[in-house]
Amino acid sequence: MKKSRREFLKTTTVAATALGFNLSKGKTKTVNYGAGKPMSILILGGTGFIGPHMVRSAQARGHVITLFNRGKTNTHLFPEVEKLKGDRENDLESLKGRTWDVVIDNSAIRPWWVRDTAQLLKKSVDRYLFTSTRSTYADFSEIGMDETSPQYDPDPSAVDERRSLGYGQDKVLCEREARKAFGDRTLIVRPGLIVGPGDNTDRFTYWPVRIDRGGEVLAPGDPENGVMFIDVRDLAEWYIHLIENGNTGSYNALGPQSPLSFAEFLYGCRAVTNVDVSFTWVETDFLLERKLRPYREFPCWMPAEDDRLGFQRFDLSKPLAAGLTYRPLAVTAFDTLEWYKSQPSERTAKLKAGISAERELEVLEEWHAKKN
Repeated sequence: MKKSRREFLKTTTVAATALGFNLSKGKTKTVNYGAGKPMSILILGGTGFIGPHMVRSAQARGHVITLFNRGKTNTHLFPEVEKLKGDRENDLESLKGRTWDVVIDNSAIRPWWVRDTAQLLKKSVDRYLFTSTRSTYADFSEIGMDETSPQYDPDPSAVDERRSLGYGQDKVLCEREARKAFGDRTLIVRPGLIVGPGDNTDRFTYWPVRIDRGGEVLAPGDPENGVMFIDVRDLAEWYIHLIENGNTGSYNALGPQSPLSFAEFLYGCRAVTNVDVSFTWVETDFLLERKLRPYREFPCWMPAEDDRLGFQRFDLSKPLAAGLTYRPLAVTAFDTLEWYKSQPSERTAKLKAGISAERELEVLEEWHAKKN
């Protein structure tokens, strides 16, 4: 039996309060995967958003890290780590003649980058972990999608021609190039939206920051619509777990473990601030008529309709069986908000994602006028 709006929101408020309980003692998640032999790990990238978390997770487990990148981003990080300078497009010289146990490829967005790197390293590295994306799937109309769901089938000639086909199709070709070189020694991880401290896209950050500003918040669409994402720290810890366990094959990386509604998501973010906040739910069609788009003006939100019915309802059986664990939503929201507030004023002057305050107010006024 479907809950009334009042009953539903009352339930989510209680759940959010539970999520936010005792944050000061729950900010750090401890994961013990068991003792293992230290490994040498080459990370392609390593200084952007997800890379530093992986470096720290690997170091905490006693592994030896080498970074390969252009030496242009966050050069102050990890002064104790070996750093090789190069360029995925045309300069892999510093990788020649070296051996590692595992390579983690976080930086490849072009399939010829993977082809050239994987072919160079296939005899000097035991396993190749490639960070792919949920966007490789061609159809999100089915609820319960998993790692076997149909992907795009892009033109393979684009690799030799160095021709980009778009993000999702390029990543499919990247996966294929990794497998060509490493075969069954390949590990593919397909995250959805990666969130948490250090995310400069603000695609998740918008919500805790907006809610912390207080007042009337425009909440998009159906409160029971789903939402999926993964905390970058959970992803990083899981990568090291997969490597230590010798996993290969393909895995989606999404969460949380139990289905999360958009109302539960917003109230989970609400739980980390004590400002005065109210949510006004505005119908999907009303927003779309005003060209307010899912994942743009309203990050994390994707209406469960038509060819996006299953976008926020993946089957997580395989990653859970492989040891993926999750921080509470309130911990992710709290830490992200604290990180954002610690940034320079020029960075926080304007969010990089989400509807502007002025436009939000205009739409809320139009909505109230319509309802009255």
